[in-house]
Amino acid sequence: MTDDLSRLKAETEAALAAATDLRAWDAVRVGVLGKNGRLTGLLKELGKLAPDERRERGAALNLLRDALNGAVEARKQALEAAEMEARLGRERMDVTLPPRPRPTGLIHPISRTMEEMAAIFGAMGFGIAEGPDVEDDWRNFGALNIPAHHPARQDMDTFYLPGTDDEGRQRVLRTHTSPVQVRTMLNQPPPIRVIVPGRTYRADHDATHSPMFHQVEGLVIDRDITLGHLKGCLIDFLRAFFGITNLPVRFRSSYFPFTEPSMEVDIGWNRKTGELGGGGDWLEILGSGMVHPKVLANCGIDPREWQGFAFGMGIERVTMLKHGMPDLRPFYESDIRWLRHYGFNPLAPVMLHEGV
Repeated sequence: MTDDLSRLKAETEAALAAATDLRAWDAVRVGVLGKNGRLTGLLKELGKLAPDERRERGAALNLLRDALNGAVEARKQALEAAEMEARLGRERMDVTLPPRPRPTGLIHPISRTMEEMAAIFGAMGFGIAEGPDVEDDWRNFGALNIPAHHPARQDMDTFYLPGTDDEGRQRVLRTHTSPVQVRTMLNQPPPIRVIVPGRTYRADHDATHSPMFHQVEGLVIDRDITLGHLKGCLIDFLRAFFGITNLPVRFRSSYFPFTEPSMEVDIGWNRKTGELGGGGDWLEILGSGMVHPKVLANCGIDPREWQGFAFGMGIERVTMLKHGMPDLRPFYESDIRWLRHYGFNPLAPVMLHEGV
């Protein structure tokens, strides 16, 4: 190899070694091997030489071209490997570090309370029944032994809808979830043991009442059901729900058209501090009673063979009591600050009280 070719090889190798990135490497490659590169120019001059000299010079240039192609390719691979190593170093992640905190959604207190109720009653063997929000006045009132002159049927308390259903009955927004009990008794032979959580509607709105609210009702139909079964069921539920093993529970005589006898249920609390379970005061919590024989008969169940009990409570009310919430209205105001304060972690399991 002649001196000029040796010099070209040495200069090219030095330039390749000095190239610190692919852009500088490409400039060296084009300057030597490109269309107007130095080696390409030497190859173009071969035509001016004598045949013998051209043969010898051409062989030397071919050897140089092969050597430079190899050096260029080797330097490219080295630069690409170095660039990948630097990129991996920049993007390296320490998997032992805790993840960055991100805001997560929370379960609304109403939904959480319904989950807790379903878990407690489910442990007692209750199923869950559901029904439509729009009902006819017979299932909402008539089948439940509520007479036509009853105040609950007045426009001031009930949302009536225009028109009638397929059976010619007036339509209403259900004022309680009891129509689902009627549907269950009509469609399912006893024995029956269900709870009915859901939305209900009444024309009322203040700090403790909403025109739309939630109820959960329970229904048990079986042979030889007594008042003792009702009392035992509700006492166990209330103590499990509020997490107070010795929670005082009192049953007071009352009146509901659909139960006989009927009872209001109170729990012990402290009127001054609002603490549940003590203080010598009583707080009404729910209504209950033995299912009226007329209701059973209206639903096609023979009251001489089957007996049962029913109960119902407002979900918002027990939620407010359990968590110390003073006002009902924020439940429906969609205030994210309120939800962050009272909301529940969706990944936290529903814990049952030891007594259930």
